[in-house]
Amino acid sequence: MSLSRFRVITFDVTDTLLQFRTSPGKQFGEVGEMLGLLGSGSDRNQLSDKYKANWHRMNRAHPNFGLKTNIGWENWWRQLIVGSFRETGAQESDEKLMRIADHVVDIFKTSTSWQHCFGSVELLNYLKLRQQIGTKGSRFEGNDGAPFKIGVISNFDLRLETLLRNMKLFQYFDFVVGSYETGCTKPDPEIFRKAMEASKITDLQPSECLHIGNTPRNDYLGAKQFGWQGVLITERDPKELHAKYGDDINEKDIFTSLYEFHKKITNGEC
Repeated sequence: MSLSRFRVITFDVTDTLLQFRTSPGKQFGEVGEMLGLLGSGSDRNQLSDKYKANWHRMNRAHPNFGLKTNIGWENWWRQLIVGSFRETGAQESDEKLMRIADHVVDIFKTSTSWQHCFGSVELLNYLKLRQQIGTKGSRFEGNDGAPFKIGVISNFDLRLETLLRNMKLFQYFDFVVGSYETGCTKPDPEIFRKAMEASKITDLQPSECLHIGNTPRNDYLGAKQFGWQGVLITERDPKELHAKYGDDINEKDIFTSLYEFHKKITNGEC
């Protein structure tokens, strides 16, 4: 895969550029134990399970972090966290649990909870260097002097930019498109259209855009269905993916990590 054909290259965030140091549910349980709301490891495991169950329930009831149902992303998280504590028997006041919820939300936008995925910083450095060098005389010249734009497309609440800054990644991107801010989520074609608009590149075509992410449906297929090229970062067996998605996923577009993708494009192997 030659990157020179693309005028826009975008990344997903969660489990593509950044990953949780431990699962969100486990971190949530550790916070509860630290604050004296849990009495044992089994209580922590129960809270972790409740967190995961309530995450899925809240996504169904209040899509896009509560934007569509007008509860707002902060209240979305408060309901999720307070409800999870209540279901494990917490007797503390609502006021105290709300304060704990806000504390958890703050932690989840820092390096306390997140770390870089394998190869993410190295790949971004490589792309930024290529962008800064530019391609004089190419058909891309004139787009702010850069041969292509680098962006983010993520299903995330309004903490997205803060998280990228805290993790020292924000400087790599020319634009950031978050689902809450734009009002649409992957794999909706509209969020990919908004990313093209955010790039501010004139006469940009979908075929000139590449999206890199870790989920088959939201990232890879969402991008492909809008006419973009997609790269899927996953350790799942390609045979398993083929069994589920058929020929919709090209095995040549699958890489186990950003490190592998970076290595193969620099060696001309894809």
